[in-house]
Amino acid sequence: MKLVINGEERSFSASMTVEALLGELGVDSRKVAVERNLEIVPKSSYAQVAVNDGDKLEIVAFIGGGSSAAGIGSGPSAAGIGSGPSAAGIGSGPSAAGDTFTVAGKTFTSRLLVGTGKYKDFEETAVAIEASGAEIVTVAVRRVNLSDPTKPMLVDYVSPKKYTFLPNTAGCYTADESVRTLRLAREAGGWNLVKLEVLGDQTTLYPNMPETLKAAEALIKDGFEVMVYCSDDPIQAKMLEDMGCVAIMPLGSLIGSGLGILNPTTIRIIKETVKVPVLVDAGVGTASDAAVAMELGCDGVLMNTAIAHARDPVRMARAMKLAIEAGRLSYLAGRMAKKSYADPSSPTSGLI
Repeated sequence: MKLVINGEERSFSASMTVEALLGELGVDSRKVAVERNLEIVPKSSYAQVAVNDGDKLEIVAFIGGGSSAAGIGSGPSAAGIGSGPSAAGIGSGPSAAGDTFTVAGKTFTSRLLVGTGKYKDFEETAVAIEASGAEIVTVAVRRVNLSDPTKPMLVDYVSPKKYTFLPNTAGCYTADESVRTLRLAREAGGWNLVKLEVLGDQTTLYPNMPETLKAAEALIKDGFEVMVYCSDDPIQAKMLEDMGCVAIMPLGSLIGSGLGILNPTTIRIIKETVKVPVLVDAGVGTASDAAVAMELGCDGVLMNTAIAHARDPVRMARAMKLAIEAGRLSYLAGRMAKKSYADPSSPTSGLI
């Protein structure tokens, strides 16, 4: 029997069930999702579903990912889930007591969401996430490395029992790829809360809004709770909210660029236009960028590269946590009015 597994042809002596195949490959069935001939195999059916000569299978698992990682299949259009710099929660600590962040009926203490890609190893990933105080982490779905199936996975270091995993579609360039990816993610982990992003090209990683709207509609009909990466366009943001998306995630600037918040006015208008949470997604480079996003009234910030590619990721994670808290407190406090001329702080009466 010949099968094509994760794009490679493999030979086996006889037909077998999916469960038996995973066992022969040395893959832990609890940590993966399986697609057979473009149809997802439910975990509960692994022992009953047979694989036959000529079948094509994808075996995927959660990893720490980014938009440049290889996805399901080959080529730039391959479907996959990557972590992205987007989303939000409330920074923890006494200064943020009682100020919680709620999305799709789930309440979080931290307004900082972080990605899991681009770190030097899983150990650094885990320590940085801990330092950030984040409760939501974006994750990627990628092919299992069948040459070394016992190699540690992200879930061995960042537990879905401690953090809320947010499957992401970074690396997807069509609505169909995104929907396929998130359906696999749901089978792998059982989560309906997802982050949708459909990219337009490899140079800018800017969102393809027509495909984003198409994918969002399909996912919502399929029972997903969709947090959506989008352009900083108030009209598009309102359309996504009206469609049923649970959070709007406009880009601050290009993914991984570190350019900060380039269009604060449109971000503020989006926040004033929609009722669901608004989270800046992409472009944050340093702590001041995160604080600016929060001072605009955003409900949170999602980032990856700003922490993972800092000279000291763990220290930067801590800085971002504090910046989110400071920006939120500044917004709640209400800034002073801007003036065209000076206004002395000390009284002018009683001068010597």
